[in-house]
Amino acid sequence: MEELEPLKYHPAVSSAFAFRWDMPPSNLTSLTPATFILAGIPGMERLHIWISVPFCSMYLAALLGNGLVLFVIRTERSLHQPMYLLLSMLAVADLMLSTTTVPKMLALFWFSAREISFGACLTQMFFLHFSFSAESVILLAMALDRFVAICYPLRYAAVLLPSAVAKAGLVALLRSFCIIFPCIFLLRRLPFCGRRLIPHTYCEHMGIARLACADISANVLYGLAVPFAAVALDLALIAVSYAFILLALFRLPSRAARHKAFSTCGAHLCVISLFYIPAFFTVLTHRFGQEIPRHVHILLANLYVLFPPLLNPVVYAVRTQQIQQKVVKVFFCPRSRSLQE
Repeated sequence: MEELEPLKYHPAVSSAFAFRWDMPPSNLTSLTPATFILAGIPGMERLHIWISVPFCSMYLAALLGNGLVLFVIRTERSLHQPMYLLLSMLAVADLMLSTTTVPKMLALFWFSAREISFGACLTQMFFLHFSFSAESVILLAMALDRFVAICYPLRYAAVLLPSAVAKAGLVALLRSFCIIFPCIFLLRRLPFCGRRLIPHTYCEHMGIARLACADISANVLYGLAVPFAAVALDLALIAVSYAFILLALFRLPSRAARHKAFSTCGAHLCVISLFYIPAFFTVLTHRFGQEIPRHVHILLANLYVLFPPLLNPVVYAVRTQQIQQKVVKVFFCPRSRSLQE
């Protein structure tokens, strides 16, 4: 612990590195550390073991729930439909989001494994933001799926072919890659002057950039404007889709038909809320909530990578009758299932 003391995060740059601005770029880039040190949750180090218990439980439940969703959709041919194929993509994105961060976080809490190599830190940062962006695209595709199913039911089978779902997944991958990959180069160009203590449990773009002893305006502008604009566009298109869906629901002749149609959207609306509300709350408190203690920021960020992966399978299992029936069929009536096949 003594060697970590000089690496505390200071709001002002130490005068010991005043020479750095006159150094040539070749010498500045050599100041990139081989490893970073993750501080965990500053001020709550003594509680790391206790905090790890619910975090580990939520992570294991998320693995089980999303794995169950993927298994059921994979094994049941009747679920090989656009809505459920998109749900399987969402489950993969959730698993990526939590698995990118939680194992290293638990190693930090349990074994004080604070060090992470520079390359591993950039890799964790990339997949963290990549999975977030991909999940946003998948939620938009699911909203468009519900829009076509309710507003144009006769065209649903012709419009949403398996190839269309595959294209939606490809768009999610390509757009997320193109948005997040430049962050790696924005970070690799920065000198760090020996500063390597990250006051967090995992690596994220601005958390790394703030350690640099150079101008990070490009990181701030790109890291805030580009991903935020992409996700905001997704959210706006989702809102437009559901505006048309609500108009179509009110035009349905019977109350039972409206209730049935709305129930198919209920699970998706819950998942959208679980994804976007904590995300925007975390971003806003991080940018404008300077009076909020740092450990609260970090706890919120940790819960964000755990709550959506944990609750999304629960929401769909509770709200979607087809998944409930298939889970019962697969796990509780395997004999009758094999006889039918």
